[in-house]
Amino acid sequence: MIEIIPAIDIIEGKCVRLTQGDYTRMREYGDPLDMAMQFEDHGISRLHLVDLDGAREKRLVNYRILEKIAARTGLVIDAGGGLRTIEDVRIAFESGAHMVTGGSVAVKDRVEFISWLEQYGPERIILGADFKQGKIAVSGWFEKTSLDLMDFIADYRKIGISMAICTDIDKDGMLEGPSMDTYREIKKEHEPLFLIASGGISGMEDIEKLTVSGIEGVIVGKAIYEQKISLQTLESFILKNS
Repeated sequence: MIEIIPAIDIIEGKCVRLTQGDYTRMREYGDPLDMAMQFEDHGISRLHLVDLDGAREKRLVNYRILEKIAARTGLVIDAGGGLRTIEDVRIAFESGAHMVTGGSVAVKDRVEFISWLEQYGPERIILGADFKQGKIAVSGWFEKTSLDLMDFIADYRKIGISMAICTDIDKDGMLEGPSMDTYREIKKEHEPLFLIASGGISGMEDIEKLTVSGIEGVIVGKAIYEQKISLQTLESFILKNS
């Protein structure tokens, strides 16, 4: 069964959503802890927590919020945003993260990222492979690289990565459906990879399509916050497929 993974993005202590990674196109949705507790109350077991202040400042900023959510819920949390050093990773794990996602660091400091993988193992380190028009983008999506998405994933698969979050930046926050063709291609090329699709989810039909395509996880953000998908509907889906 596909794993439903709601996203909580944090700026200045608030739960927010951006559109296509644009900090000027931001909407606030209240307290991150309240949202996390609501998710758990509706049968959700996993959370994608992104420190957008950290992504912008290139350092871990909102680890106290991670600490609160980890202390007050039983959610399995993967943390991302602002993680640049193994010290950042240590703080994230000590604050209650079960896994961390490395995106920019995997591009800009390969040796550092590999050291995370060697120290903590592939079950705790997720590759962040965010892309725009088939090319990897980094630094809070401000910077598009010349790295091909498929080549990037293949390279880290050889090193031992077993999980990846792939966000299509052009789709993110647009509520226009996910990049199905890209996800199917990734699964075809990298069958053992635990692939988490992100960006564009507009309704349950998108989640159903990803499920049929064998995608292991899906990050759902704006569709929840804009009430395109209710938590009650997600709870029913999880119960039906458990």
